[in-house]
Amino acid sequence: MNSEIIGIAFIFVLTIALALPFAKYCSRVLKGEPVWSDILLPVERMVFKWSGVDPNRPMDWKENMTAMLVLNGVFFVVAMILLLTQTYHPFWNPDHIGSMEPTTAFNTAISFMTNTNLQHYSGETGATYLSQLLVFCFLQFVSAGTGIAAMALLFKALTLSESGKVGNFYYLFLRSCTRILLPVSVLLALILVWQGSPSTFKAAAEVVTLESDTLHVATGPVAPMVAIKQVGTNGGGYFGPNSTHPFENPTYVSNIAENVAILFIPISLVFAFGYYTGRRRAALAFFGTMTIMFLLLTITSVYFEMKGSPAIHAMGIDDSLGNMEGKEVRFGAAASSFWGISTTSTSNGSVNSMHDSHTPLSGAAFMLDMMINAIYGGVGVGFINFFVFVVIGVFISGLMVGRTPELFGKKIEAREVKIAALVAIAHPFFILLSTAIATHIASRQPEIGWLANPSYHGFSEMLYEFTSASANNGSGFEGLGDATPFWNIACGLVMIFGRFIPIIGPVAIAGSLAMKRRIPEGAGTMKVDSPAFVAVLLSVIIIIAALSFFPALTLGPVAEYFSMIVK
Repeated sequence: MNSEIIGIAFIFVLTIALALPFAKYCSRVLKGEPVWSDILLPVERMVFKWSGVDPNRPMDWKENMTAMLVLNGVFFVVAMILLLTQTYHPFWNPDHIGSMEPTTAFNTAISFMTNTNLQHYSGETGATYLSQLLVFCFLQFVSAGTGIAAMALLFKALTLSESGKVGNFYYLFLRSCTRILLPVSVLLALILVWQGSPSTFKAAAEVVTLESDTLHVATGPVAPMVAIKQVGTNGGGYFGPNSTHPFENPTYVSNIAENVAILFIPISLVFAFGYYTGRRRAALAFFGTMTIMFLLLTITSVYFEMKGSPAIHAMGIDDSLGNMEGKEVRFGAAASSFWGISTTSTSNGSVNSMHDSHTPLSGAAFMLDMMINAIYGGVGVGFINFFVFVVIGVFISGLMVGRTPELFGKKIEAREVKIAALVAIAHPFFILLSTAIATHIASRQPEIGWLANPSYHGFSEMLYEFTSASANNGSGFEGLGDATPFWNIACGLVMIFGRFIPIIGPVAIAGSLAMKRRIPEGAGTMKVDSPAFVAVLLSVIIIIAALSFFPALTLGPVAEYFSMIVK
């Protein structure tokens, strides 16, 4: 057991050690300063020339958000066409996989376009090699690049004074893909190939078992897709079982590499904020706030999984290894729990164990991670979501000291607070309203067969699905029968709103602040890098999440936990 704890501590410390120097590199890339990856400049210039885009044209926040929405709309349409015509793919379809059902294609295209990767299909049997690369792998790059570019616009806006031009989305988007995501993905893909992940275009291998049965074992270009799914906090698995599959995650070494990759860029971008804006103490305060919540949820999940299941105890079965239901022996209970907290903290969504089989309070920790949706978070959007809480925290701090709240020398006024409040309310609204509708339908029509588990856990499965969709996470409690038109369409809509409202709102706030004159900080200014503000910020996050979601968590995982221990 002690070695398992040492293993997850090693992963976390290694991630931070790698993130600190990479953060400085990211800051230089987003500022347009010279870096080693300038060797890619000719390729980038060619892309801009072919597309007719002027990367040097400064734009205000509205023009940038319009560019983001239009570009992502194009990605969605192209993805839909490719998924609906898989039967006719002229190449890279050696297993003759057919076209997707329309609502599944709708859900899948939205899912990958929004960096969610909520998969209502099984990758190795539901998508051709052409779809895996030109839809899934490509969208995992550009959706992650969209998040980083939006974050860079926010960074830029916070450094401006009385200027509405916050940068160029297209320029930042392409550099994010080529300079940040691509190099790290290539490195991880090489590590995965070294550890045994396949990377081929051959058809499924025909294998004869010891019982003389013939099996068709799917392979394919696995390593490159797994690399960007982790690096870009996407999470979409090449195979249905995701990173529990030995081709996606062959060894404990690959498990360490992938877990580091999940956390690496989100943590780096928090530190990059400090380098970019010159406010390193504020970046450390933000990182500390996130890390306190991350560690509390990690301790909760690891403790209950290593303790084991009360139901297994009651059966008299030895579970000294912890709750191993739905887990890989090569990883163990602790590493599986840490992975689960890592992916739900970063909106990654990949799994190396089945979250549906975790103990109730461990599952609740995963859900609370996504409900907060600001602990490191997805690449770029994690910091953007966290910024909303910073604005609310600054506003409350200003009220406490009886003066107009200020953030980085700019006054926070009614417009900024209203936008922040709407964004903070939108996330629980989409989750709870959608869960209520699904619960009503499931209770009135149990014959539809959505729920493999009754009572509290069945409610948790539906709550988790919409929480994952709104947080753009993509993991699930897989006891839920979600491959239906209702879940495809409902989750698709939640993913769209859950993706773009939390991006547009904070960038609008930053654009508004950029237009304001900077004022000198005074003795009454609440410094965002102080322990007092960290305490206020933690309180704001906990109170908003608790008030919004505690009743739902009580009906689901909390009630399930007490039903298991109280006889």
